Amino acid sequence: MTVQLQQVAPTEIEAESFKIISAEFGPHDFDEETFRVIQRVIHATGDFSFRDSMRFAPGAIARGIQAIRAGQDILTDVTMVAAGISKAMLGHWGGKVICRVADQEIAALASVRRKTRSEVAIELGIGPNIGIIALGNAPTALVQAIRSVARGDQVAAPLIVGVPVGFVNAAESKALLVEENHCYITSLGRKGGSPVAAAIVNALIRLAAE
Repeated sequence: MTVQLQQVAPTEIEAESFKIISAEFGPHDFDEETFRVIQRVIHATGDFSFRDSMRFAPGAIARGIQAIRAGQDILTDVTMVAAGISKAMLGHWGGKVICRVADQEIAALASVRRKTRSEVAIELGIGPNIGIIALGNAPTALVQAIRSVARGDQVAAPLIVGVPVGFVNAAESKALLVEENHCYITSLGRKGGSPVAAAIVNALIRLAAE
């Protein structure tokens, strides 16, 4: 069998990928912005099951766009999420990507408190200029974000992009997010991960730029 490769110019690969996703996605009832977020997640993962597993709180996308345009910062649980976010585009509005998981202070506190570093990094990282909390790895960090936001006094609570992946409390932490938080984007079940979290944030950044 001879493999037939598509002849696509380097500058057109992403656009062609999105055309293929749209064609294979088929008919749907999602509004344009929601579809754009799901589409970018599928682009990052090659997994169309996110069409059925993703959940959006009412107003979540609008809150994410507002936070980006206001120059608010994005707090992440791990460096892989931070690395995947389009910082150059985000910086147009003055926002930064913050990840404290590698800080020595975080490591020391996590050891004393017997918590994960990501959990402590989120607990100490949330502040008045955090507009989005993007979590792709640690269920413990997602649970901490839910608790911290619930007891916070922000005028506008940050959007939680909560998509940890795995087998221990990943699905449960996301179910808790849907149950207890009112401004979230998530994917139910075990699937998720840093590429998914970054893809969601990047979709929001692109929507904010339009």
